[in-house]
Amino acid sequence: MILHALTNYYERKRKDDEHKAVSGDNSIAPVGWIRKKIDYIAVLNESGECVNLQPVFTRQKTRFIGLDVLLPNIGPQARAHANNGQDANLLWDNASFVFGMGKGKSKIKYFIDTIEKFEKCLGDCRDAGVSAVKAFCKSLQDNPELTSQLLAKFDVAEGFEGRNPVIAFCLKDDGPTYIHDRPAVRVAYDKARELLDEAGRCIIMEDAVRVAYDNARLLLCPDTIHGTCLVTGKNDGPIAKKESVIMGVWGAKMSGARIVSFNDPAFESGKRNKKGENAPISQYASFAYTTALDHLLREESPQRMQVGDASVVFWADKDVALETGIVDCFSEPPKDDPDRGILAVATLCQAIKHGLLENDEGSARFFVLGLAPNAARIAIRFWICGTVEEMAVRIKQHLDDLAIEHSQHDKPYLSLFRLLVSVATQGKADNIPPNLGGELMRSVLADLPYPETLLAAAVRRIRAEHTVTYARAALIKACINRATRYSNPNVQEELTMSLDEANVNVGYRLGRLFAVLEKIQEEANPGINATIRDRYYGAASSTPVTVFSTLLKLKNHHLSKLNNLDKRGRVVNLEKRIGEIMGGIGDFPAQLALADQGRFAIGYYHQRQDFFKKANTETSTEGA
Repeated sequence: MILHALTNYYERKRKDDEHKAVSGDNSIAPVGWIRKKIDYIAVLNESGECVNLQPVFTRQKTRFIGLDVLLPNIGPQARAHANNGQDANLLWDNASFVFGMGKGKSKIKYFIDTIEKFEKCLGDCRDAGVSAVKAFCKSLQDNPELTSQLLAKFDVAEGFEGRNPVIAFCLKDDGPTYIHDRPAVRVAYDKARELLDEAGRCIIMEDAVRVAYDNARLLLCPDTIHGTCLVTGKNDGPIAKKESVIMGVWGAKMSGARIVSFNDPAFESGKRNKKGENAPISQYASFAYTTALDHLLREESPQRMQVGDASVVFWADKDVALETGIVDCFSEPPKDDPDRGILAVATLCQAIKHGLLENDEGSARFFVLGLAPNAARIAIRFWICGTVEEMAVRIKQHLDDLAIEHSQHDKPYLSLFRLLVSVATQGKADNIPPNLGGELMRSVLADLPYPETLLAAAVRRIRAEHTVTYARAALIKACINRATRYSNPNVQEELTMSLDEANVNVGYRLGRLFAVLEKIQEEANPGINATIRDRYYGAASSTPVTVFSTLLKLKNHHLSKLNNLDKRGRVVNLEKRIGEIMGGIGDFPAQLALADQGRFAIGYYHQRQDFFKKANTETSTEGA
């Protein structure tokens, strides 16, 4: 299902790109090509001498970001990312293949072998660019010291140190045209692919066609396996021996990882002793779904976001606004456009309110895929399918669950990142509990209860730091409301957005009482540095019976101080508030369950916000 949906997305994007004449970084690579970031361009003259080694990457602190280029993607799919084996790429590769750098035996030989196989596809139409690259590599093979001389000559040794940069080629007089993009090269390469696709299914061929077919197969598809593809259900070409490595999953190997792979004979099935036969996927389907996933995972993709350790991508079976809008609803807005998330949510809410999704766009299939690193493979964290309308309603429900009263300077909608770091130690992204981000996203988009570990993490951070922040309060409210709604569908909202004086839950009431007792202490001791919250919050929220009798006695002392400050009216109001809260509490419980500790936090937060609201109202009235 996942691979099929990705293959369909690839075909949809190719049709859209061709129809709209899209090019550049936003277009998806056609069959036989791959988008890859290169670091250097080796500029050659026609005799194969290097006249310049031009860096084309940008540097951001310790990161090197290459130039995005469309490159030939030949043969078994594993070749597409300049690997460390013996399969070189065509007219581009990393420094270990082009310059013979790195540990072990030089790999220039394999790069030259690939060029010579391609020359057979060129036939009589020899190309000066291809000949120049071949001559250049042979000179390096014959004189290994030439590599260090070139790096020193063009002052690029530092850029190669500790790295294996990717190099492409161009001729001196060709301007910006790469050698792999020269007309004769493209024609020969595309003809070889077409011949392999068409003639490869024929049993009888003319001699000339057979020779051309054999040359193409030698370059593009040696040792082919044929069979029925599990993705397309057709016998539509050779089976891929290996899946192409997938880049862009945060935390995975820098060289990429795979979803489908077999790395040991123990995982092979019976007589299917070749790795591709264990999960037969045609080379076309393997290319299509891995290219689609790489396109979605690319760094600048508007359809991908990072949630904790999970890389999440979104797409639909047709072009819909939610494909990119969903990221703005969940992610942290950029500094140069801080209102982007608010506008995205407002647009979504308006579309639901006015029934704009009750049409063809609303019925379009929508897919969400969460991926996480797992050694050399990629783990599928979650896979969610639904319609655009269903996804929009679920996002709106998530935002409604989180809605809670807050100060004016706080944002009305919290990103998933802000929610997750609020429960992480020291508020650092690196300390977000493993798997929590993916579980939270899955709960939102699959309309499931939030993970219990999320509630536990929020309560734990409050007890550790003695602070009920806006983000933590919103999370706790959302977790409790959603859990209540699933256990009792008749109760849509247990905890309200603001103070609920009718709520009789003992945890909620105790939280309110604790907030009132803290307020009395603050008013009796203006400018106090530490309140009862810093000393007693943890015990009050978990084992109330052990501290509340002490706090109530302490309250009498603070009220007497207020009396001495000629605030008798304020004392009466505070005592009335305590009496109203205590009226719903019998005996102080010995312990509060986790959910009630969460209700305690919300009661405390609501009561504090109510005090702030009344104080602001009184200040505004006095100013008027």
